[in-house]
Amino acid sequence: MISIRCWVPKIGDLSVIKVLVSDDHEVVRSGIGILLEGSEVQIIGTAADVAQTLAITQTKKPDVVLLDVRLGEEDGLTALEEIRKESPEIAVIMMSTYDNPTYVARAIALGATDYILKDSSRADVLESIKRAAAKELPSESSILRRVQATMQKRRDRSDSKDVPLTNRELQVLRHIALGLSNKEIGVSLSISVETVKEHVQNILRKLDTTDRTAAAVWAVKSGLIGP
Repeated sequence: MISIRCWVPKIGDLSVIKVLVSDDHEVVRSGIGILLEGSEVQIIGTAADVAQTLAITQTKKPDVVLLDVRLGEEDGLTALEEIRKESPEIAVIMMSTYDNPTYVARAIALGATDYILKDSSRADVLESIKRAAAKELPSESSILRRVQATMQKRRDRSDSKDVPLTNRELQVLRHIALGLSNKEIGVSLSISVETVKEHVQNILRKLDTTDRTAAAVWAVKSGLIGP
């Protein structure tokens, strides 16, 4: 157990950030402990599935939960939804190996505090944890922060249902939100890659963004892809 006390700004008198690490791979759980050793983070528990995550969250009340998007055959986002419902004061940082548009979109829709990749540097992981514990926004370089900023223009301009997407563009957008590449979309819809690219360009133009991940977030918030 790591219990190194240092001063943490903007968290009142709290000098240790209590963290729960939830990942179905023991090597990842151990690795995160080693990665954060010597910092102000105290790992108060580890979990390998959704049930363990929810149980430890309720009993030990961590400041931050580092939660894998995929917990073996289970969906870590299910745990996120339950934590936000039962303990909204606890910050949840989603972890993933991939910058998957669907995962990022669903994480945002379900109230994740941040979203980091497993190959992030120690400095980036610590910054994310500190910001989450202090109830601050993610860093400027955060995947979640970038998508939120991109989507803000869309929310400020009009209701999402007013965007005039054609039926084919809606089909393509659903595939984008599922994380498919242009080639995979073409195979699925039996259209050429060039045609897919044209539809994607039209979709991004109509949504006023150049970001496929932001388009995926829009799809989730509009009900095209269920959270």
